Amino acid sequence: MDDPMPITRDLALPLSEIALRASRSSGPGGQHANVTASRIEAVFDVAASATLAPWQKERIRARCGPRVTAVAQEARSQLRNRELALERLRERLAAALAVPRHRTPTRPTRASRRRRSEAKRRHSQRKQARRRPGGGWE
Repeated sequence: MDDPMPITRDLALPLSEIALRASRSSGPGGQHANVTASRIEAVFDVAASATLAPWQKERIRARCGPRVTAVAQEARSQLRNRELALERLRERLAAALAVPRHRTPTRPTRASRRRRSEAKRRHSQRKQARRRPGGGWE
């Protein structure tokens, strides 16, 4: 349980900062589901983390809230659901920390402007060809 969970290239969270809770899974499953606690809920408290920098805490809090939660109950095995819940938590944290690239605005090329004006001219001619000869307002 001491292995750090990699979030990004530069960040890995120790599993001691993630609270794992097991409970009974919902849905069908017969006798097995009624007696095993295979549903896993992974909870990460952002404010209590000693690993995250203040700007990372603020970014995660703004996007996901003060607590980030992931639940898994698809598998019959508690171990597999634990892996799934931790992977979902990792994906949420990585998405919250991702900084979108700045888009540099570009201008249309001369060729694209020419194609656009030619398409507009063809469209206009097509519509003029549909009109009645002589104006059509008489």
